Amino acid sequence: MTSPTVALHIGSEQTEITVRQENGDVTQLRLTLGSQLTSLGYFRHSPPTPDEMENAIMAVEDEIMRVRHDIPTNAKLTSADNDIRALARLAGVAENEQMPLSVEAVERTFDRLALVINGHPASFEGIPDGNDFAATLLILREFMHHLQFGEVVVKGAKFVL
Repeated sequence: MTSPTVALHIGSEQTEITVRQENGDVTQLRLTLGSQLTSLGYFRHSPPTPDEMENAIMAVEDEIMRVRHDIPTNAKLTSADNDIRALARLAGVAENEQMPLSVEAVERTFDRLALVINGHPASFEGIPDGNDFAATLLILREFMHHLQFGEVVVKGAKFVL
């Protein structure tokens, strides 16, 4: 038997979660969270204000907690999302076929976003402009934090030497 896995896909309108149990059973879950949906629903400014981000955090947490009992506690988190791959590179993970992105690196990247939200230039922090990026980072951060994932392994890059 293999360990259970959770595959995460943060789309523009929803987040899809595929849970594969040790016995091979697969469950599909959907969250009403997406990069554009969350961005348009909570962020009126670019970058978002601290209050806008706080409201988004509360909403994202509530939606994630709705599925917490469907996620195995010993599962490995993976994703093939290009946006999460870009986040991993931004956090300092080298481009590869499998890119482990730790929850600590996600938190450090979120801290950089917080600096931008509080007035630092995005270019100074190396953070992309645009609220879709902020929403994707927020969803990933809260998903990993509240469901206690130590890392997400970003898969699928075509790595060429």
